[in-house]
Amino acid sequence: MIRDKSAKDQARLPNGVIAVAPPSFRRERALIKRGVWPVAGCDEAGRGPLAGPVVAAAVVLDPKRIPKGIDDSKRLTAERREELFEAICATSSFAIAFASTARIDRDNILRASLWALARAVAALPEPPKHVFVDGRDPIVTRCDCDAVIGGDGLVMSIAAASIVAKVTRDRLMCALAQDCPGYGFESHKGYAVPEHLEALAKLGPSAHHRRFFAPVAAAREKHQPSAAERDLFSVDTSIDIEVSASL
Repeated sequence: MIRDKSAKDQARLPNGVIAVAPPSFRRERALIKRGVWPVAGCDEAGRGPLAGPVVAAAVVLDPKRIPKGIDDSKRLTAERREELFEAICATSSFAIAFASTARIDRDNILRASLWALARAVAALPEPPKHVFVDGRDPIVTRCDCDAVIGGDGLVMSIAAASIVAKVTRDRLMCALAQDCPGYGFESHKGYAVPEHLEALAKLGPSAHHRRFFAPVAAAREKHQPSAAERDLFSVDTSIDIEVSASL
């Protein structure tokens, strides 16, 4: 009977549309039943862009007050993400950490992202007993950590963290757009869309661009050839500002 109902539900969908189940709280509840609590989910936003920091978030949902509609941030509209961001922050314990462009340039994007994720977990008001992180790579924590590929679409706590990280970064990029007008950060949030590439070619990189990402390096070579040449023989040892926020 269950299979027949599922088939009927699928038949009601428009052609070419596949039903996607929302993330669940199943893994967190299994740990709670074993006496493991708090359980945090963490995710980051901003690995792919050419500009701006990576923003990582860690979230511990209250099992009795989970906001309805939490999903992978990529499946939500900007308006719905904003609504859920407010609901998550009002009902959950969370922390946010940033990996600056200086750290990304120095360490590479993967290491900077993992560093920010670990910082977010460490900044939680109460240390978690277990952590779920989106992706293939576990992070360095003082408790058990499970890396879940596609976790933002499977694990409720990771999905909540994806929303917090995405909304925080989007707001930050809108603020950077005022500091560096002309690049369109407020619309594309630093991603390599045609509008952004055109601005890079015209204006050259800003202080917020990741200088070793290929399109940025090409634009820097065009506008600042001497600076590009120095980069080949220098290693950035600057220490970026570590920022975290928690509730």
